[in-house]
Amino acid sequence: MAYPATAAEAHETAYPSGGVWRWLTTTNHREIGLLYITFSFTSFFVGGIFALLMRTELAYPGQQVIGDDLFNRLFSTHGTTMIFLFIIPVLVGFGNYFVPLMIGAKDMAYPRINALGFWLIPPAAILIWIGAPAVGWTYYAPLTSKDISPGIDVDLGLLGLILIGTSSILGGINFLVTIFKMRAPGVKFSNMPLFVWGMLVTSAMVVLATPVLASALGMAFLDRNLGTCFFPTVVGACGSATVDPILWQHLFWFYSHPAVYIMVIPAMGIISEVLPAMAGKPIFGYKAIAYSSVAIGFLGFGVWAHHMFTTGISTELRIPFMLVTVIIAIPSGVKIFNWTATLWRGRILIEAPTLFALAFIGLFTIGGISGVYNASIPVDYQLQDTYWVVAHLHYVLFGGSVMGVFAGAYFWYPYITRRMYDRNLAWAHFILTVVGMNLTFFTMHYLGLMGMPRRIADYRTEFAGLNLLASLGSGILGLGQLVFAYNMIVSRHKGKVVEKPMLVYGVPADADAVPR
Repeated sequence: MAYPATAAEAHETAYPSGGVWRWLTTTNHREIGLLYITFSFTSFFVGGIFALLMRTELAYPGQQVIGDDLFNRLFSTHGTTMIFLFIIPVLVGFGNYFVPLMIGAKDMAYPRINALGFWLIPPAAILIWIGAPAVGWTYYAPLTSKDISPGIDVDLGLLGLILIGTSSILGGINFLVTIFKMRAPGVKFSNMPLFVWGMLVTSAMVVLATPVLASALGMAFLDRNLGTCFFPTVVGACGSATVDPILWQHLFWFYSHPAVYIMVIPAMGIISEVLPAMAGKPIFGYKAIAYSSVAIGFLGFGVWAHHMFTTGISTELRIPFMLVTVIIAIPSGVKIFNWTATLWRGRILIEAPTLFALAFIGLFTIGGISGVYNASIPVDYQLQDTYWVVAHLHYVLFGGSVMGVFAGAYFWYPYITRRMYDRNLAWAHFILTVVGMNLTFFTMHYLGLMGMPRRIADYRTEFAGLNLLASLGSGILGLGQLVFAYNMIVSRHKGKVVEKPMLVYGVPADADAVPR
């Protein structure tokens, strides 16, 4: 793995000369990776503020600080921010920085398109945050129709998401070409790093699925502004004699369930890089982990309708989706088994990357198990649109994807900056994050079983105690992220300088080049 050779080279990447203009015009993959990572974490804190406002409102029954309309707008914008402006682009950022280095390429295949892919995201974020439509992050029709949402807010949100979709497609094509065509001699599919495998599978999913969502968003925009009738949900709407109330859902979830794996598979790749280094031994079952990523990517396109079991679709259609949803747990289980076997009898270093990698395994497993429950059609009928689903989603995406991001951030921080973060603050970040995350979201399993519906700004008094616990947990979780931000920013300037990054963990310098 060809990391920056010297501290001076790493410093030039982290602090390039040329000022603002250099950052605005760069096509260097490492610098674009840093732009992605920095902007994504900024969005993470914006989305976190939205979440804290919602949890403050939900701490007690009745109206506390925000009304119903603002709550709905915050809910919509929190979801789109965390998914489309944080998790997906931050993993693209790590991919930009490390994939070319890992395969021995000088840069991405299309450097200017790579830069364009990033610079589409900030204006998209502005459109989404200004619009903040109260339609949910799923943008379901008919909520997006002109009759129900006549303002410009939905139009701004649709345009922002179209820009993000365009960015994702450009990035996916770029990664595919880079990995297929620019590997150095000796870097084969049989020995390339597992993080590269993760980005390869993810990019294929992006290229296949994202155009469907982008097309649906474009059609919804045309319905609102040019009088087309792609999503008629009421007889007579735009002159239509028939309706199709769930067409939008099919198109949206055909992308958005693969998007769950688009957000998880690269994080799994990060875990597959962190654990061998921190356990001091080769990854167990390299081929099984690589091929299980391919299996998840393939099966991910056969599960979207499990979000629609309660919409009235036929039993003949629901049963195959239920079966595939259960089956897709198998390749994820293969990864967890192999990661656990990698740790077995290893010389495990208890450092921040290890802690978050272990948290990923535990919390993602909880999310996966709750997902298998939801795969059962009768169970889904009872739990659909309750807080059980909110808990499941966050254990998969926060307990999974975000924990993987934190593991990668700490693991690669010395490589990127040639500075060391404060270990004590990293421990504080880990403790606050795990405690806050579980207090917030594990509680929601019980709320869901009690019947509390999601996406509401008020609730019955019997839900009050658990909601107060969840809100306290969200405050702890938010505090942990402030500790993380402080540690990353201050350590970048004042952290201990390191010449050999792997040695800061006591790992031999060639530990990342173990035989497959």
